[in-house]
Amino acid sequence: MDLVTELQTIAGNDFVVTRRDLMQQYLLDETPQGVKPVAADNVIVVKPANAGQISAILKLANRTLTPVYPRGGGTSTVGGPIPTKDGIVLSLERLDTIEEIDLENLMIVAESGVTMETLLHDAEAAGLLFPPHPGDEGAQVGGVIACNAGGSRAVKYGIVRNYVKGLEVVLPTGEIVSMGGKLLKNNTGLDLMHLMIGSEGILGIITKAVFRLYPKPAVTAVLLVSFDERHTAVAAVPLVLQAGIIPLAIEYVERDIIEISATHLGLTWPAKSGNAHLIFTVDGGSEDEVYQQCERIAEVCDANGAVDTLFAETKQEQDNILKMRNELYGVLMPQLAESLDLAVPPARVADFLDAVERIATQYGSRIPNYGHAADGNLHPHLMMDLQERGLLWTVKDAIYEEGTRLGGIVTAEHGVGRSRRVYFDRYTDETSKHLMRGIKHLFDPNNILNPDAAIT
Repeated sequence: MDLVTELQTIAGNDFVVTRRDLMQQYLLDETPQGVKPVAADNVIVVKPANAGQISAILKLANRTLTPVYPRGGGTSTVGGPIPTKDGIVLSLERLDTIEEIDLENLMIVAESGVTMETLLHDAEAAGLLFPPHPGDEGAQVGGVIACNAGGSRAVKYGIVRNYVKGLEVVLPTGEIVSMGGKLLKNNTGLDLMHLMIGSEGILGIITKAVFRLYPKPAVTAVLLVSFDERHTAVAAVPLVLQAGIIPLAIEYVERDIIEISATHLGLTWPAKSGNAHLIFTVDGGSEDEVYQQCERIAEVCDANGAVDTLFAETKQEQDNILKMRNELYGVLMPQLAESLDLAVPPARVADFLDAVERIATQYGSRIPNYGHAADGNLHPHLMMDLQERGLLWTVKDAIYEEGTRLGGIVTAEHGVGRSRRVYFDRYTDETSKHLMRGIKHLFDPNNILNPDAAIT
């Protein structure tokens, strides 16, 4: 029996795709065009319905030494799910059920193919909050966990890792394992569950997750604070935090970049003054609590050089400001060769922004840069002119050198995937890489699961 026939026997004829023209969406992700990996020629797309079918597929893949590429919503920006060798793309899209919202334990149980849009909507409908919001709501639960997604809310609520309490995982060799559960404390043995979180699909296929939820805050508000220049803006961030205010999010944008997004969306950037802007999102249990936080933020910023403060009073005003920020990546995408994801110590954010601007000037290019000001996570965008002039990798090297010189790392929330493996290799010590390779071999002795991703 050939591979296709065996896969059809496992998942059903209707859920095995062999025609290239019907699988194009499974061969791409959101990686910028300058570094997007090229999909292999001979790929089979399989859409299993449950963990049992996934187990059978992985056992078959081990027996035939066929690479398997787990795929969620395809929102990766680092080529993580792209099948670069002939093999099987294993789509989790049919595992799309929210099994339970447990109001007593404040937990939600979701299959891995559930989109973030569905998860957030259902949690909110139950009066609860899934605090992290890792960006693209088309992302699926399994991928969000496998990439340990971050997002703008990390400053107050942390990243996805902080909310995963249980997992069902199919190991590369086909065993189905449950890890954790509806537990707030678990100190039993080595923490295999947290090893899966952020593993980028190389150690197992996540099929189900238990997330911790929180009561939904009664009120949220958006405060837009403007400064004449970046150093003053960025210097205000730790002062706000030191004042005892922990906003839901603190985003940094510059006028020339955010106005590109505003124009594209047919909106108007409301700040009339300043070139560097901080977007504070604040939440709380009452309007008084939120207003007090906003007033205190404004006082701290005014005392440290702010030239304008705008309080977005209506939900529409709030949504417009956040939409202009959140759509930046998509707006710049057609001109984008690469989007970086460095993190530096928060106190070095302004220094890093300056360094990127110097590099842009040195190479005669424009490098839009924005990100999460309070956690030091920034996204320099390298435009297509650099690739066209043969300078893309030279400029990337220069930026990574500056980032690591300032105490930073090569990826904070997007992961290594395939497009950043060379930098992971360059800036990770040999002992750590040796240990990671050993863990990979232990879980996946035949190296069938997402080969050539995440580690070198």
